[in-house]
Amino acid sequence: MEEEHVVDKVACRRHPTTRGPRLERPPFRSELGERIQREVCARCWRDWLKHQTLLINHFGLHPRDRDAREFLYGQIRAVLFGDGEVAEIDTSRQGTIGPPRP
Repeated sequence: MEEEHVVDKVACRRHPTTRGPRLERPPFRSELGERIQREVCARCWRDWLKHQTLLINHFGLHPRDRDAREFLYGQIRAVLFGDGEVAEIDTSRQGTIGPPRP
């Protein structure tokens, strides 16, 4: 007899009326990572990763740079939890945007 795989579901903060699969583990070893695992479904996390790529490319961020990482962590809080201002990606200014200033 095959063992049934049970996926843990979460009522995601971005769409609380539908339950989606929870991340298997926190994406970071921090309180933020644990909060993401508790409150964000895997689908929204995948959407965030795509948005993060847009931010990195648009602002010319270097993820190893501490200021860039702090900006991205702030954007996680803003986009996924509504804590703060979401950075606008203005495609009409392509090629003229630099890293955001703290």
